[in-house]
Amino acid sequence: MIQSICVLGSTGSIGKSTLDVIARHPETMRVYALSAFSQMVELAHQAQQSQAKVVVVPDAAAAQRFKDAWNSSLPLPEIRLGTEGLNSVASAPEVTTVMAAIVGAACLEPALAAAKSAKRILLANKESLVAAGGLFMQAVRESGAQVLPIDSEHNAMFQCLPPEAQCSAPTEPHGTIRRLLLTASGGPFREATPDQLHHVTPEQACNHPNWSMGRKISVDSATMLNKGLEVIEAHWLFAMPADKIQVVVHPQSVVHSMVEYTDGSILAQLGQPDMRTPIAYGLGYPQRIQSGVGLMDLVQLGRLDFYAPDFARFPCLQLAFDALNTSQAACVALNAANEVAVDAFLQEKIRYTHIPQVIAHTIDRIEKKAYVLAELADVLALDQHARALANEQTQVLMSVH
Repeated sequence: MIQSICVLGSTGSIGKSTLDVIARHPETMRVYALSAFSQMVELAHQAQQSQAKVVVVPDAAAAQRFKDAWNSSLPLPEIRLGTEGLNSVASAPEVTTVMAAIVGAACLEPALAAAKSAKRILLANKESLVAAGGLFMQAVRESGAQVLPIDSEHNAMFQCLPPEAQCSAPTEPHGTIRRLLLTASGGPFREATPDQLHHVTPEQACNHPNWSMGRKISVDSATMLNKGLEVIEAHWLFAMPADKIQVVVHPQSVVHSMVEYTDGSILAQLGQPDMRTPIAYGLGYPQRIQSGVGLMDLVQLGRLDFYAPDFARFPCLQLAFDALNTSQAACVALNAANEVAVDAFLQEKIRYTHIPQVIAHTIDRIEKKAYVLAELADVLALDQHARALANEQTQVLMSVH
């Protein structure tokens, strides 16, 4: 059977790696739809190379830029717009597999549309679980959709599970699992003192020692907020309580994560820091397919180091654990406030050390009121409210920056 694949966020790093893997398997995979937010020239090139049938862009102006960039004799693909366009391709009957790689809350609706349509979902978007984990996993259970985690850490844990535990949307943890061990590189500031972090620049925060990522995700890695989001994701993916999820700093980024069992065994997945490995695992599951990733020389590597994270250095990680232990609303606020704060930092409006302050302030404001998140509309409304609160706080901090 040929997989017909929709790549949401195709011009980002995950999207590009996905298209690279797909191109290696033309006999079993084809691209049906691609989406992008701003890079219309790149999207046009991708659509020509993959012969995509549909592209999704944010608005009519972007659609015109896409048309202007089309320099091929191939027929122009169908162009769809905005959230409605994303939802339509994610749930299209022609699509078997959806790569959900849009960064941020913009992926919430199309990911949920894919879940309700019983697609195979390669989940690379954190917010689908962080902000709407309960709704998303309920939709997966009700439709019979299949979720395969693509984040290297969750993909690693998934690979370390016994076959009978590799199910979508479990309602309780597998009885033989004692702990999930999420590894973290520690980013560029793993040895910095809290005082040194006060003057960090966006360029320094985006200079990840191991991975090549977008600017927002690079900052999340530097603050370790990304690892906090992954803790929340792991909770939903594997029905694991927070006290059974541990973060371990591992500078080499070779062990992508581990699962500890009740008999004392720890199974680990090792590999190059290359996202094509988990992407190929998701596209080929349950078989393993060629990814294009080279061999790893463990002898040359020589050593693997592990140590506990310093919460004074990484307060965002503590905020994430606290949010998970508080409520889904606190998790929504955590994610929304972080997006606002990181954007302000990248624009040099606030300091790097202001990011956790914005998050903590927003969560504190949200916690003063009870929220019922029964529908996606409730989540989106709370997300917007949290962003407004975070923006207010960034304005306050900008005045003293």
